[in-house]
Amino acid sequence: MTPANKKISARLVACRAVQLVADKGLNSDRALEDAGINTLADARDVSFAKSICLGTLRWHQQLEAILSQLLEKPLQRKHRDVHFLLLTALFQLSKTDIARHGIVSETVNLVYTIKKKWAKGLVNGVLRNYLRQADSLKSKIERDPVAASSHPDWLLQIIQTSWPDLWREITDENNKQAPMSLRINVQRSSREEYLDLLKTAGTHALSSDISPSGITLAAPCQAENLPGFDEGLVSVQDIAPQLAASLLDLQDGQQVLDACAAPGGKTAHIVEASNGKVDLTALELDPQRLLRINQNMMRLGHKVDVKQGDAGKPEAWWSGQKYDRILLDAPCSGSGVIRRHPDIKLLRRATDIEQLSQQQLQLLHALWPLLKEGGKLLYATCSILPQENENVIGSFLSQEDHAKELRIDVNYGHPRQHGIQILPGEHQMDGFFYACLQKN
Repeated sequence: MTPANKKISARLVACRAVQLVADKGLNSDRALEDAGINTLADARDVSFAKSICLGTLRWHQQLEAILSQLLEKPLQRKHRDVHFLLLTALFQLSKTDIARHGIVSETVNLVYTIKKKWAKGLVNGVLRNYLRQADSLKSKIERDPVAASSHPDWLLQIIQTSWPDLWREITDENNKQAPMSLRINVQRSSREEYLDLLKTAGTHALSSDISPSGITLAAPCQAENLPGFDEGLVSVQDIAPQLAASLLDLQDGQQVLDACAAPGGKTAHIVEASNGKVDLTALELDPQRLLRINQNMMRLGHKVDVKQGDAGKPEAWWSGQKYDRILLDAPCSGSGVIRRHPDIKLLRRATDIEQLSQQQLQLLHALWPLLKEGGKLLYATCSILPQENENVIGSFLSQEDHAKELRIDVNYGHPRQHGIQILPGEHQMDGFFYACLQKN
């Protein structure tokens, strides 16, 4: 590609997006947008850019270790764009079946686009050296746990300590692409009917053995292309969060609060699981995320009382009427959904975990007075770290005399001292934690 050709390439979009995540702290969606993915006219180019970006983020620690072996010295800060060209190229060379010569030549051509003609020889030499040394580099990487697992050291240590017998399985799952799962809107269709629609459309899917309204596709697709998506027959949702509605033990006529509700997947499922026979309030602080809840409810045809407010400060929005059920899907590290959001490996810091655990405990204390006597609060996170899960519940129980934990008796997950932990990949699910508390 020459400077005269101003058409941006998918590879360059991916490169710029990875740099925005690593250097500016943007999440991958925002980074891809800012990098120009919306200027790509071909849907295949959009998909290609996303796959390179997410793949490079997924294997970032390993790719950095490989690149450090291939460079005589680190590139200067002003040449970080060349650094990320090399990283995205190394991802393609090491983790995809794209033709090797095409990867090398296209990456070399991109130095003209970023006006770094001087880097042509460097990029060509580094990539060709990788191809010659791939086996020996692989041996070196396998001896370095951080590079081999492609997890930041602080996170790897917590996972190893928390799950000494399962940490390798967890990190392996984190480095896989997550499956695409759906939740059938049982108010409008049955799972069997929807599976027939998929079959007619030539889409292969399997029923979940955990969620009665869940299915998992053999291959992901655009949500808008799903049969009946616009008509509200189905929603995209991992199987693990689909379990919340049944664990809430909903009964007709109950007052239910879904705190921290965006984007509204569990909110909608509560309506569907209760056949609309509960009085449901969905709470969300962020106005943009609040808009997403309303959009999802409109598509699905659900009527829900959606409120803007801070779950940690109920005095600003609470009417004073207590709830029979509260779902607290608490803000967390997202360590259970890394396979879905690999940018978490770069964006999270060790110091975040203590701050998040304090926030989670504060939310529990803030919402507890809103629960009726005999009522149940379901605590959930998409984390696999005990500091955010069982430790938070243990702290709350030690501080709240009128709270008791109810045992979650199910055929999935790992029972912990408090609650149950689902690990990434189990029954096709993301990593998720649940604990159920009742007010005495």
